Amino acid sequence: MKFKTKLYIGFGFLFGLFIISYLIFMIMMNQLNQSTKTAVKNYEMLNLANTIQNELNVFSRESRGMSANPPKELIGELRENRNQALRNVDMAIESLEKLDKREQSQQIIQKLKRMSKTYDALEEELDALREAGRYEEVDARFWYESLEAREGMSKLAGELQTLQKQTVDKELNQSRKTYKLMNQMIFLYAIAGFLIGISTTIWILRSVAGNLNKVTSVMTKIAFGKSDQLPRIKVTSKDEIGEIAVAFNEMAQALETHTMQEKELKHAAEEHSWLKTKVAEIATMYPSIDSLETLARLFITKVAPMTGATYGVFYMKQGNGEGAKYQKLAAYAYNDQEVGKDNFCVGEGLVGQCALENRMISLHQVPDNYIKISSGLGAASPANVLVIPAEFQGEVLAVIELASFEPFNPLEQMLLQEVMDNIGININSILRHMQVEKLLEESQALTEELQSQSEELQLQQEELRTVNEQLEEQYESSEQKTKELEKTKSMMEEKAKQLTVSSQYKSEFLANMSHELRTPLNSLLILAQMLAENAGKNLTAKQVEYAETIFSSGNDLLHLINDILDIAKVEAGKMEIMFEDVKLSDVKEFVEAQFIPIAREKKIQLNVQFAPNLPKVIHTDKQRLQQILTNLLSNAFKFTEQGAVSLTIEKIEKGIHSDMELAFSVKDTGIGIPAENQDIIFEAFKQADGTISRKYGGTGLGLSISREIAHLLGGFIEVESVEGDGSTFTLYLPNYIDMKSTELASYEAEAAAGVAEDLDSVSAVDSVELLLEADETGKQKALLEGKKILVVDDDMRNIFALTTALESYLVEVLFAENGKEGVAVLQEHPDIDLVLMDIMMPEMNGFEAIQAIREIPEFERLPIIALTAKAMKDDRKQCIEAGASDYISKPVNLEQLFSTMQVWLYR
Repeated sequence: MKFKTKLYIGFGFLFGLFIISYLIFMIMMNQLNQSTKTAVKNYEMLNLANTIQNELNVFSRESRGMSANPPKELIGELRENRNQALRNVDMAIESLEKLDKREQSQQIIQKLKRMSKTYDALEEELDALREAGRYEEVDARFWYESLEAREGMSKLAGELQTLQKQTVDKELNQSRKTYKLMNQMIFLYAIAGFLIGISTTIWILRSVAGNLNKVTSVMTKIAFGKSDQLPRIKVTSKDEIGEIAVAFNEMAQALETHTMQEKELKHAAEEHSWLKTKVAEIATMYPSIDSLETLARLFITKVAPMTGATYGVFYMKQGNGEGAKYQKLAAYAYNDQEVGKDNFCVGEGLVGQCALENRMISLHQVPDNYIKISSGLGAASPANVLVIPAEFQGEVLAVIELASFEPFNPLEQMLLQEVMDNIGININSILRHMQVEKLLEESQALTEELQSQSEELQLQQEELRTVNEQLEEQYESSEQKTKELEKTKSMMEEKAKQLTVSSQYKSEFLANMSHELRTPLNSLLILAQMLAENAGKNLTAKQVEYAETIFSSGNDLLHLINDILDIAKVEAGKMEIMFEDVKLSDVKEFVEAQFIPIAREKKIQLNVQFAPNLPKVIHTDKQRLQQILTNLLSNAFKFTEQGAVSLTIEKIEKGIHSDMELAFSVKDTGIGIPAENQDIIFEAFKQADGTISRKYGGTGLGLSISREIAHLLGGFIEVESVEGDGSTFTLYLPNYIDMKSTELASYEAEAAAGVAEDLDSVSAVDSVELLLEADETGKQKALLEGKKILVVDDDMRNIFALTTALESYLVEVLFAENGKEGVAVLQEHPDIDLVLMDIMMPEMNGFEAIQAIREIPEFERLPIIALTAKAMKDDRKQCIEAGASDYISKPVNLEQLFSTMQVWLYR
């Protein structure tokens, strides 16, 4: 700092001090003024608190006057004075609430406001009591409740007065203190100005003399022969002497910098020379190396001591892709310690991570238990570890790991980087050389192999010429045969198309015939069954017998239709087989339920016997198994006049029919079958006795159908018979599941035999069954009574029959003659409980009608039972997919119909 600048600073400081003093005084005066305004505001709030206290006293006085039973002419004046006083209190409270925002004041004000409202309400109640003339109650409430409210408000008003008074006193004290402080500061600033002026003069004089002395002292100490470090003039001022000092210091700095640069250039040249020498030393060993092991050993032996490392390991890449590993090939100062690993996968450990990232990894302050570097004098742990990759064209071919007691300096790290770049090239070169040698060896082996194969090919070529001549002759012959086969194939394809069309026509014809036959048969069976039941008890026994005969004949006709359809299904390959788990106990119950009544009628014994080692469950088609057994047992009873019919189920021994597991044998004591007729009985429409004078009737379809169904189930049927001595038909079946149990309760067979042998017990059973049937019929009528049913059918005979049957159960029946009309009737009568829907109808068939009904939201869950006389494959599936709830084939069995209706009506 220059001398004139110092003078300016001195006088400027004094002037600035004067300005600051003036500003401080102005601030303090402003603060004093503000304190005065605050005091005035507090006096205003104190006056409001006094107003609240005074007006409360007026309110109390006027209220007391009204309670003293004054003259009537004064009551109005007293009430007005009281109300005005309360209004003044409220106005003062509101004003005070706006002025005083302190939390304590606000709490008291809010309490006053609540108590004011309470007091006001109390006074209104007292006025009402006065007007009612209840003065005693007025006095009691005035001197207790009103007094308590007045005293509470007076107390709060007193607290407000005290609080405001304290605030006023505090502000006055603060103003006095501010005024006193301002006087003290004026005195202090006057003294400070005098002292600062004297100090500034002394500072200027001393700084000039002191800086001159420092410059003189430094100049005398300079020794020009030592330019490494020159002395500096330590002058902090920026006056004329300071400028001289700065110039001197810059000169000294330039001399020192020049000397330092000379030393650094010399050191860098020495380091560069050392680096190139070491790189060349390592490079000279590469040409004589022809294996990776030798390269790794020589490299780690050279590099470790060059870089000051006391321990080193060389890892070489082996393998490619995900299976690549870095295997230890050589080491420096290795001492067989059980630490670390001999190989690493990519990304495993520091070695694997270095290979993955292709960058150097440096560790400092390595733990004591990391590894021990040993010598003849002892062992110690290294402090630093360096892991460096060697790569070629982006692929890390090797990794070395070095350990040292001292940190690796930048020059050593630079050397490592240089030599690692070079060794990657040499590793790749050695690998290529090894591959070339391997390829040469393989090429030599292939050449020898090709020579031997060439000789073999010459021999095979001669053989092929001979074979070729033979093939040409065979080709000419086969070409002729191919033309003949193509002609035959086209003829067969034409016949196959004709058979397919014929089969389709046949299936459609059978479906239509089934419908046409079943439709009239449906009404015939329903009405015959109703007549036979004689529910009205108005038919003679002979008429009931006629009806039973009609019903029986209709059932026989139905069985005949079913047999013809089954034969057609088998021939067309359209018979459905549904495999499921079937309990053998269910088979036994089915046979007994079906044939015990027939046995009683013909007075023939029925025996059902199970072998002890049978499984409880088999896997087959339950319905088709029952159909076969029904045909076999029906024939047995038909051709047996006396004796017994037996069904035996047993397991087949191993070695006999190896693919079969179960045998169902039906044996009778009937007329038997001549040996010459035993082959033709399984053919359709043929019988052992085919004359017009035959004793036993039938269509000759049962055994043919049973044989075909047995084949579909994976089995077959055999017959053994002696004319006049009975027959045995055996159904052999496989079992597609493992046996679940080999035990069978013997009491079941004994119970069955006991029932068959006892006629007294049969009578008792019949009686019980009749009672149960009567009770069940009564329940059905009760469940169906009052229900509304819609019958949709294009055949009036069926409508009449179903209506008659349903009305006998007190059911309200509506009907329609096609699907379209049925939908319309349903919309007119939305309270219909259930629909019986025929399928084959004109204009709109049953499928379309069901779908149309399901599209109406209110009928989405309406029970619809499909009735069809078509009875072909997939009928039930098509009905359910169309939206039907259930399916019954025609002719309708009334018991089945009523049972199904109950299920859906009460589901």
